Amino acid sequence: MSSSPQKEIVPANIEQLKPYVAGKTIAEVVEAYQPNEISKLASNENRLGHSASVDEAVNKALKVIHDYPDPLSKQLRSAIAERIGVKQENLIVGSGSESLLGILCKTFFHNKQNIITADVTFIGMYVQAQIRGVKIKKIPLTKDFRFDVKAMVNAIDEHTRMLYIANPNNPTGTYIANKEFEWLMENVPKDVLVIMDEAYYEFAHDVEDYPDVLSYNFENVIILRTFSKGYGLAGFRVGYGIAQKNLIDYMLKTKLAFEPGGLGQAAALAAFQDADFLEQSRHTVQIGKEELYNFFDEHNVKYVPSISNFVMMVFETEDEAVFFTQKMLEEGVILRRINAFGLASCVRVTIGIPKEMEHFKRAFKKVFS
Repeated sequence: MSSSPQKEIVPANIEQLKPYVAGKTIAEVVEAYQPNEISKLASNENRLGHSASVDEAVNKALKVIHDYPDPLSKQLRSAIAERIGVKQENLIVGSGSESLLGILCKTFFHNKQNIITADVTFIGMYVQAQIRGVKIKKIPLTKDFRFDVKAMVNAIDEHTRMLYIANPNNPTGTYIANKEFEWLMENVPKDVLVIMDEAYYEFAHDVEDYPDVLSYNFENVIILRTFSKGYGLAGFRVGYGIAQKNLIDYMLKTKLAFEPGGLGQAAALAAFQDADFLEQSRHTVQIGKEELYNFFDEHNVKYVPSISNFVMMVFETEDEAVFFTQKMLEEGVILRRINAFGLASCVRVTIGIPKEMEHFKRAFKKVFS
């Protein structure tokens, strides 16, 4: 039996939606190229893996997967609240940052309202907004790939409900600094929500002029963080939001009742309590990034300095980026062309563990030999 839905029953925003296309999986690369070695440096995952304590916590949680999980993630929220100095009522836990972005779009937008963000940023924001028919006003990045906060403020109109800033930004690794954030908040109307997506917070927060957004306690700011990056739990999809109680209460009304699942909650709690693993992850990324900068400098490769766990390479043309990514793939190094983000001549490299970074360098030299 075959049938096709009539266009008339699908809203225009869904008809026009372009599905997210993920990077190549290891299995796909093995099948296509049979490389001797594979390094997956495409998706900004934690290449160290995850805390060993997560295994024990998940095995214990497996015994009760016949039960629905705690709908409010009370244990996890309690641990987060104590660590960052807020009350549980200021926290919401969901199935990753993208789920929380969806909750934001469901909760706070009326007809004809818009969201302002950059023309190059986390694709999940665009997808979640478009799914819900929210108009997106995309502001070009500056020439050095940074958010243009003044242009964003200038774009605010009577229909603007939200500003979205990924800090640091994905895929560029750039960020808005303290003074920029303070200026932004002085000039954004109080009835406009400012979403600060800090998915890479664990790698960025000790940068000297990185804004400690939480400490300002603004009533119209919502902070998003995730366990997918620094904590190495991308496969579990757990993230959390921090905001004033009234905003959290509204978001809880539209959140799916039992997200995230019980295994994810257990994994996140165990990971959050393992400070040693997080520090090891941060150290691995910092050392790997410095060594990659040196390698790029030696080989005259243009790149954008990053405060995250990835670095964006900048080629002269799209053809060069396509050639490089494909040849590296044939050598077993999976990278991410970021043409889908709007930067067709750029390639994103996740910072891996030492053996993966050595593989990257060997493959790079072979490609350009």
